[in-house]
Amino acid sequence: MSKKIKRLFPILQIRILLKKIKKMQKTASMKTLKMKIVKRYDNIPKNEISSEIQDAVDFLRENLYSISPYPHPFTKKYHPKKIKVFRDKGLKMNYVLHDGKKLYFKSKMNGYNVRNAYSDLLVEQDLESPHRYETREFSVLNGDIVADIGSAEGIFALSVVERAKKLYLFESDKEWIDALKATFEPWKDKVTIIRQYVSDVDTDNTVTIDRFFDQNPVDFIKADVEGAEPKLLNGATKLLAQQTPLKIAICTYHKKDDAKIVEEILGKHRFSVNFSDGYCLLHIDDLEPPFFRKCLIRARKD
Repeated sequence: MSKKIKRLFPILQIRILLKKIKKMQKTASMKTLKMKIVKRYDNIPKNEISSEIQDAVDFLRENLYSISPYPHPFTKKYHPKKIKVFRDKGLKMNYVLHDGKKLYFKSKMNGYNVRNAYSDLLVEQDLESPHRYETREFSVLNGDIVADIGSAEGIFALSVVERAKKLYLFESDKEWIDALKATFEPWKDKVTIIRQYVSDVDTDNTVTIDRFFDQNPVDFIKADVEGAEPKLLNGATKLLAQQTPLKIAICTYHKKDDAKIVEEILGKHRFSVNFSDGYCLLHIDDLEPPFFRKCLIRARKD
């Protein structure tokens, strides 16, 4: 062993230990939450709980140490250790092969981070996941113009890029921009990356859907914007009223009233609204009910 490696060895050991401690802390926090949920529902008469929620409670009882936010059996199919990570030395970024296409991650993310992140993404977009945007009956069609709002690493956009005629990726986190550019380089002629928040006002840093798509048609909107979904829809009043056909897959779990608010806005504009099956657990730090939240709305107007 070289002197340099000997000097680095204690540092590497410390980093590995810190990662283990962080994972243990996250697991302990999730276990605390799950135990609280199970105890609460054990005190409710069975005839007052829907079968869907009872199944979720039973899954939590049997899987207290799982850190997945989805209380459903499909989550057990995935494990980070099974994921192969590749290194692009020229771009100095790691990537995985998703459906045979390169999906890049932030330059600061090492192999360990990428494996965990991609494993979480596979869980999130499993066919049985309540967070999956597309279904066999609700999907991007060949030739559709697609808006991916809150694209992050771009896994959804990458899944539909070959079907879409045009893709608009809205991502405000500057650390994702280089990764998105690398991922979509093969399709750069039909992919546009917009580094702005999508909201209910137009400023230097934010844009409304009504303003952006005033002269640009759109067929499918996917939105995951960390609780700003109602604002996003409030900035799309004109498009929601006039655009047909239109499909919208939008998250509803970040804040406790999001599901109700988003459903009401879309219903007012005469969209057919359907929630995805199953539930998401609320944020680990938020220990107040409702513990289970509907994760996603798939809405359409034909």
